[in-house]
Amino acid sequence: MPLEWEQITVDARDAQALGRWWAQALGWVVTLDTPEEFEIRPAPDRLPGLLFTPVPDTKTVKNRLHPDFRPDDQQAEVARLVELGAQRVDIGQGEQSWVVLADPEGNEFCVLSPRRG
Repeated sequence: MPLEWEQITVDARDAQALGRWWAQALGWVVTLDTPEEFEIRPAPDRLPGLLFTPVPDTKTVKNRLHPDFRPDDQQAEVARLVELGAQRVDIGQGEQSWVVLADPEGNEFCVLSPRRG
């Protein structure tokens, strides 16, 4: 029996605010909005989704799992995400071709350079 990737769950101090930030960043749609859960997906009937759940504590250490995104224009996408509220972060990556950002609650993700031919 194969596994189907349903969603990734993200703990958040403010699940609705962080979920809305990621919906805007990814261009996804909100599929569930309750006090206990906030879910976004690429489209209402497409998987996987991101499910945001409220927790009382803040993030304290580097993520053990983080997404990587590959845009057509890295510089423009980094600027757009920073304008939305992401921050550049240093997790010890040194000089690399990717840019490490953190969402408004400090969850790291990478914006990769465009694929070469």
